[in-house]
Amino acid sequence: MKRVLIIILLIVLVSSADVLAQCAMCRTQLENNVSNGNIGIAAGINTGILYLLSLPYLAILVLGYVWYRNSRVQQVR
Repeated sequence: MKRVLIIILLIVLVSSADVLAQCAMCRTQLENNVSNGNIGIAAGINTGILYLLSLPYLAILVLGYVWYRNSRVQQVR
């Protein structure tokens, strides 16, 4: 199990450079669109960012609830 976690951590660290490279491209595109008067694309990207931000927290909440419910059931037995 420890090996799997280390491998996953290494993959995330190595692939994060590609993710960081996209920020400058998005920013440039949004600045060009806003300066031309088109704010619809910027609003769409902001909504997408909020959507991606909320999903990990929602997944953690669901897993926490399932874990809590299962631990309560085991205590009753």
